Amino acid sequence: MNSKIVFTVVFSFLLFSSCSDDDNDSEELTGSGEVSIKFDNGFAGNDLVLGATNTANTNGEVLTITRFSYIVSNFSLVNDMGEEYVFPKDDSYFIINQELEDDNIVLPEIPAGEYTTLKFGVGVDQEKYLQGAEGQGDFLEKAEASNMMWSWQAGYKFLNFEGNFTSETVTEATEFKIHMGSHGSSLDNYKEVSLALPNKLRVGDEIDSSIHLKIDASKILVATNNIQLTEKSVIMVDEVKSPQIAVNTTEMFVVDHLHNGDAHD
Repeated sequence: MNSKIVFTVVFSFLLFSSCSDDDNDSEELTGSGEVSIKFDNGFAGNDLVLGATNTANTNGEVLTITRFSYIVSNFSLVNDMGEEYVFPKDDSYFIINQELEDDNIVLPEIPAGEYTTLKFGVGVDQEKYLQGAEGQGDFLEKAEASNMMWSWQAGYKFLNFEGNFTSETVTEATEFKIHMGSHGSSLDNYKEVSLALPNKLRVGDEIDSSIHLKIDASKILVATNNIQLTEKSVIMVDEVKSPQIAVNTTEMFVVDHLHNGDAHD
């Protein structure tokens, strides 16, 4: 048989097979599946180990972190058609707690599809807070148990970041505390994060997938805004620095990789 004819036949077969596989992939995505999200906490490219001394940041401050917790909420996924699936709001509040190694969340019953963007909030939005204590469900109790509340009147701590530090001018280990949140309804520090996925996240019947996020806690202090502990080492109700930290915190999340069809890290 002429070699050109053989090549044409083989190429046509492979092209048909490829198109058929794409069609089959689309047909497989029915029903719903589970998406797990891993929050892999780190500091300036290294694992975040509580009680360990980290390398100096660009401010020349050397941090030893003893507590790192934050609230993430209001999850949604955007598919390749631009359609957004919003996870049920009442079930969409979670605490990532380094002390307890609570660093993984699970979103069940995600509609079948191919998703390209992950969205979520950092903290508790005003709509939820204004439902009152009785409208918080069991999340209020979880927040209190995890030291993520000032009081009901003062509000939730969206970020609890503590430890000690030294610098060129602060030579003795000095305590730092950064508790960032909205203060009642007067100062709203709730922020939203939108992360493009490196490839499509596939979800459907018998297709449970996972997203692995890398978190860089060093960005809490050094990102869009430069926060120097040497100037102020305890930041809580601060109308200037607290909103700056809220912005910085949104920048600590990046997507490391995905797993399609298996919900492991």
